Amino acid sequence: MPAWVRLRCGLEPKTLAALALVLALGVGLAVQQFWAGRPEPVHAPQLVGDVPPAPEAARPAPSPGPVPAQEPAGRIVVDVSGKVRRPGVLRLPAGSRVADALRAAGGVKTGTDLTGLNRARVLMDGEQVVVGVPQPPGGAVPGAPGLTGGGAPGAGPLSLNTATAEQLDTLPGVGPVLAQHIVDYRTEHGGFRSVDELREVTGIGDRRFEDLQPLVRP
Repeated sequence: MPAWVRLRCGLEPKTLAALALVLALGVGLAVQQFWAGRPEPVHAPQLVGDVPPAPEAARPAPSPGPVPAQEPAGRIVVDVSGKVRRPGVLRLPAGSRVADALRAAGGVKTGTDLTGLNRARVLMDGEQVVVGVPQPPGGAVPGAPGLTGGGAPGAGPLSLNTATAEQLDTLPGVGPVLAQHIVDYRTEHGGFRSVDELREVTGIGDRRFEDLQPLVRP
């Protein structure tokens, strides 16, 4: 520092050095604050790559509705009634014979007359087997194909014990509902023992009975 300044201010060299240092520090702080407070451009973040969308949670498949019951292939359904221990609807393997149906029904009752019943005959699906019901003269020939002890429509009186509901439906004045009533009565009572029992079937009055009497037999 010039000598005239020192002389004028009356300052010693140490004091002047301290002032110079404080001044330098103040200037440095001012410059630092200015530099820290200056605006800076902001850059957008760089995209690394497309992020694949998160996979959706696997949705459970809708529960299917109930499957309609169907008879398995290779099986038949037959109705065994009459003098057997367990009459009813049976499911048997295709190709079963009458003897197989009798065994499945628990066997015939003691003392049952099986004359005219062909136990070696192959059964058909939907057939009815009536056991131990007496057949009048002129019935089906033993061993002939078809329903046990039954007659064919148009070949004489229709057998009430062996005719199907479809066959009974062909009779005059008998519709599907009445035909089913006849079949139900036959199943519940072990068959018809006489044509007069038709009077006990629901839906058959005296007038209808008179029309059916010459067309049917037990």
